[in-house]
Amino acid sequence: MMKKILLMNGPNLNMLGVRDPAIYGTDTLATIEAEFAAYAAERGAAVDCFQSNHEGALIDRLHEAYGCYDGIVYNPGAHTHYSYALHDAVETIDVPVVEIHLSDIEAREEFRRVSVIAPACIAQVKGLGKAGYLRALDILLDGPAGKDGASEAASAPAAEGPAAGGAR
Repeated sequence: MMKKILLMNGPNLNMLGVRDPAIYGTDTLATIEAEFAAYAAERGAAVDCFQSNHEGALIDRLHEAYGCYDGIVYNPGAHTHYSYALHDAVETIDVPVVEIHLSDIEAREEFRRVSVIAPACIAQVKGLGKAGYLRALDILLDGPAGKDGASEAASAPAAEGPAAGGAR
């Protein structure tokens, strides 16, 4: 049976390709979504994509995911650092969620280093550029390989993040 995956992106990610390309790269969200969907299809999974700049719309979409999806790859954007409402929504639904960040949030400004959403997720992938989305999908489909709740960061030099289409 084909697994159903929801790819969610939060505020300002609709501006990828325009917003600070030195940090976030030049790929658009549409490009990332298309590459993610193609990779998921190769892996035998179907994907729905959703992006919103509004916290309530993201919460509603998480609630709607309950009972409908086998997993969620979620880049909460700036909500990562303060939205306990999104944390609670992720924690409430019985769907595994992998938090993704294109940049390494722990190597950024102090206020970006803490995720209040990660504790509700099965894993966090950061600093791998757009390839991090694919790694997050692999975690959902194959399991975190003993890294339940763990964080994965780039092992490559930081300069490769933006070159790989890195964004947050």
